[in-house]
Parts: sequence; structure tokens; C-alpha cells
Amino acid sequence: MKKYVLGLTVIFGLVLSGCTSDKKEDTTKESVASEKIEKVTVTDSNGEKLEINQDPKKVVVFDMGALDTIRELGKEDTVIGAPLKTLPTYLDSYKGVENAGGMKEPDLEKINAMQPELIIISGRQEDMKQELEKIAPTLYLDVDNKEAWQSTMANIETIGTIYDKEDEAKEKVRELTVKRDNLRKMTEKSGKTGLMSLVNEGSLSVYGPDSRFGIIYEGFGVIPADQEIEASTHGQEVSYEYVLEVNPDILFVVDRTKAIGGDDGKNNVADNTLVKETTAGKDGKVISLTPDVWYLAGGGIESTRLMMENVEEAYK
Repeated sequence: MKKYVLGLTVIFGLVLSGCTSDKKEDTTKESVASEKIEKVTVTDSNGEKLEINQDPKKVVVFDMGALDTIRELGKEDTVIGAPLKTLPTYLDSYKGVENAGGMKEPDLEKINAMQPELIIISGRQEDMKQELEKIAPTLYLDVDNKEAWQSTMANIETIGTIYDKEDEAKEKVRELTVKRDNLRKMTEKSGKTGLMSLVNEGSLSVYGPDSRFGIIYEGFGVIPADQEIEASTHGQEVSYEYVLEVNPDILFVVDRTKAIGGDDGKNNVADNTLVKETTAGKDGKVISLTPDVWYLAGGGIESTRLMMENVEEAYK
């Protein structure tokens, strides 16, 4: 009889244990099901509002500035795709992600297969925005040439909001602003004029305030050698006679050919006979800026820091 009672007790205990286990499993399932993905609303560079998942885990990024800001905020592992062919050297850590196509030709089929939660683009992909929006929410971030510094800082804070890293982003903005203020003291106190240029297979274009690369004037305080340069994304094509006539104290050069991996054999501006006659040429102030940072990137935490360091070297 005792054995019979003991057997019933064991069986009853197992049944209760099983019920408890089932209840725990059911509770866990209910808990997971009840979890809601947090949403956040951000404003893009056109002033349009976009609601997206906060702290997304699968992001495709075409904007190089956004890539480096995401990395600086410790969220590099959320990037699953990027245009790898034109990836700047300083962003080599992203080489292991999926190739999402070219800077101007995103691979829609491949991006769709990645099933991203968010796609971040800039000006080079703006024409593809509607197609990309069919795949996932698409955030357009770009730098406003007329307010280059302000829009760059705003983009950094926007990415901070997306990843629930507002405090970290604001601290990065503060650090960059301190560095910018010190640089402006240096550039303005020097009284030296600067001319921003881009060389491409021997052809030279120059850029003034309110144009591409305008951050060098508006943000970093370089005094323009020519105030009449037409504001343009592609710059104003000029002759080397023009450079001699304007005669800048410092000539800044971005080598586009080198940035995209082409033959830059014709691009040594400092060796040009007329450039050698300028004040910049005589003083050894023909400054080659880091090409892939200036031409392909910009607008991010690290790229802005690297750009300021390039300009600092010219005034030492």
C-alpha cells in the first residue's frame, strides 16, 4: 500500500511540474509577443518627418558620413550593406558587409533581399529614394552647402536619436565644435587667403563659399581668395592662369581621380609652372587634402575631424 501511495505522489508531482513548465513557457511567449518595437520620428535634410524603428538592427547605408557616425556611436554592427566599391580607406572596417551597389546605382534586388529596417542615403542616391522606400523606410541626410557646419552637426544628432544615443552624439558635437573654434582662431588670425580646388585628370575646378566643400570657409574660417566664385556642386572650371591671378596664400587641392582609384598622373598641381609662381607655390602651401575623405565622405564625426586636421596642417 505504501508503495502505491508513493507512486501516486511521484506521478502527481511530475504532472504539476509539467503544468508549471507549460505555464512558464506560455508566459514567456506572451511576454515576447507583448513587446513593442519602439518608434522614433526624425527629420530628414529636406525637412520631411520619418517614423522609423528606434535602435534598428539591420541598416543599409549609402551616406559615408552616416557610416562613420554610426561607428563612432558604437553601432557599426547594425550596418548590413553599403556601397563597397567606393568605400573610403578610413572606413575599411565595413568591408565585411554586403555590397549594396554603386553610389549612384543602388542594387535594389540585393537590398530587398537583405530586408533592412532602415536605408540611409545622401544626395547621390536622392533620385532613387522612391524606389528604395518600397523596400524600407529611407532617410535622406545631406550637407547643406550654405550651412555646412550646422547641417553636419544636425545629421550627427539625428543618427544619435535613431540609435537612442542622443547624449553621446551631443558630446561628439561638443568636442568637434571646440576643435572647430580653435581652428577658426588659427585661420582668421593668420590673415592668409585660401582657394579650394579639385583636380580631375589634369582639369582644375575651384569652389567658393556656399558651394561644395564650402565648409572650409563657412565652418573652418578660411578666408576666400576669390569671393566671386559661382556656387556649384561641380565647381567652376578654371585655368592655371586664373590661379596665378587670384594668387592664394594657400591652395587646397582635392584629387578626385585618386579618390575614385583612377590614374592621377596628371594631377600634381604643385608642379605646375604657373602654380609655382603663386604665393602658395613659393611658400610650399599647395596642400593635398585626403581625397577619399573630402570627395567621398564628409558630414560625419570622424570625417569632419580628419578634414579639420588637414586644414590645421596648412597653417602650421
